[in-house]
Amino acid sequence: MTQADDVQQLREDAEKRAFIDEALTRMFAPEDEALVAALATGRDAGMPAIQISPLQGKMLQVLAAACGARKILEIGALAGYSGIWLARALPADGRLISLEVSEKHAAVARGSLARAGLSDRAEVRVGPASELLPALMAEAPFDLVFIDADKPGYPTYLDWALKLTRPGSIIVADNCIRGGAPLREAAGDDEGTAALGEYDRRVASDPYLLSIALPMDEGGMDGFAISVVR
Repeated sequence: MTQADDVQQLREDAEKRAFIDEALTRMFAPEDEALVAALATGRDAGMPAIQISPLQGKMLQVLAAACGARKILEIGALAGYSGIWLARALPADGRLISLEVSEKHAAVARGSLARAGLSDRAEVRVGPASELLPALMAEAPFDLVFIDADKPGYPTYLDWALKLTRPGSIIVADNCIRGGAPLREAAGDDEGTAALGEYDRRVASDPYLLSIALPMDEGGMDGFAISVVR
């Protein structure tokens, strides 16, 4: 096979992946006005476009439904996009507590949740997660914990997720694959990559967790680590 053939094959594979992703999104995770508005509001506020994909959002909904979630904890709200997916899985008397370090981001997230009609079951608390998490012991256990915040903090957030959940709860962390960098034995000097690698190793080996990591974003280059508490 020539170099030109290799390039053509790579182009065809990329087109196939894009088609599959778009087709699955249309079929299983179409975005409504509230989700689209959350993305647009985040862009208008100058927030980074680092939210989960629609398929990842639907995955969170399915996982929340699977464990019968009534209380969900989200670490990292951003513009409220993932919060909408999560809160929509809750019953009318359920509760989503989302932690966000930035007051600006929290205000956007609150607006997104209100626009989606979810203010009655979702709240955003502002401050460093490391300071807010201890106070949640009184509100535990949570049925699902979603971690999507500063990467160096992931090991600490896992510690708290284990304290704040129960057997049968689900813990999900985003960005645990990142092109394979956290999966290499030597993560390099990047603090975030090293922390993600530690997170992956811990959930894979902890006897009190049943875990899997799935590539499901950016052409299979990133994805979730999903753990069930035994």
